Amino acid sequence: MNKVNPKVLLQSKWTKLSIENREKHFVITQVEFDEQKNVIECLITAVINNNEYAINWRDLKEPKLWRFGWQ
Repeated sequence: MNKVNPKVLLQSKWTKLSIENREKHFVITQVEFDEQKNVIECLITAVINNNEYAINWRDLKEPKLWRFGWQ
């Protein structure tokens, strides 16, 4: 399981293991928190074409889907 700290998500780099549309490397570009400092929205951007996607930040913990850093 990947360790993911919501406080340092912004600008972190990720590699998606199942490549679609040549999109493999991503950067977290936006993280929104509520009053209790819980993540309510997370946007990830593909480096190759700047497509943005809303994701559940907890999905980044799954090592079968994501790896931390660009690999």
